[in-house]
This record gives sequence, structure tokens and C-alpha cells, in this order.
Amino acid sequence: MSVRHWNPSRDGPLTEPALRAKLEALGYRVARYVYEPGTVFPDHTHDVEKADAVVSGCFRLVVRGHLAVLGPGDWLLVPRGAVHSAAVVGDEPVVSLDAVKL
Repeated sequence: MSVRHWNPSRDGPLTEPALRAKLEALGYRVARYVYEPGTVFPDHTHDVEKADAVVSGCFRLVVRGHLAVLGPGDWLLVPRGAVHSAAVVGDEPVVSLDAVKL
């Protein structure tokens, strides 16, 4: 499991439209969600490959037993069928881009 990071020197300033464009260029359909502090998603799976990206806030993901904490500009690929869970960390809402592979 590998967390990908926004690179300002290569990608420019981190903005929501820029992160969305990067994910779309990689072949993902992107939806925006805001998760309030205390939000928890228990173990679940998806029938598609997806990526979870963070615009702001802090999001903890566990994918196949491996922990990652995502901050602004980070994203993580979640393979089709992989058991994973997620939770908002801290007191700030998470603005997330939920990306599904086309």
C-alpha cells in the first residue's frame, strides 16, 4: 500500500480543482464528499478500483490491515475487493475526493 503525495514543484499549488484534474487524468471519475469529525466507515469493500484523496483535514485508512493517515494532497489506491475502513482524525472535517476507476 503506497500513499501518493501532491508535489507542488511538479503539480503546482494544491487546490481541489487541480487534485481533481490529476485524478481524472489517471482515469478516475471523481466525486467530492465532506466528512465531519467523528465519521467512521467500518470494514467494507467495493466492486471497483478506487482512490481516496484528501483536499483538507486528516483521514485514517486501513486497507488490508495496513494503516495510512492521509493529509491534504495525499491519496491512496484501494484495489477492487480490498477490505478497508476509514475514519476522520481530529476536529476538522475532511474534504475528500472519492475516485472510481473508469
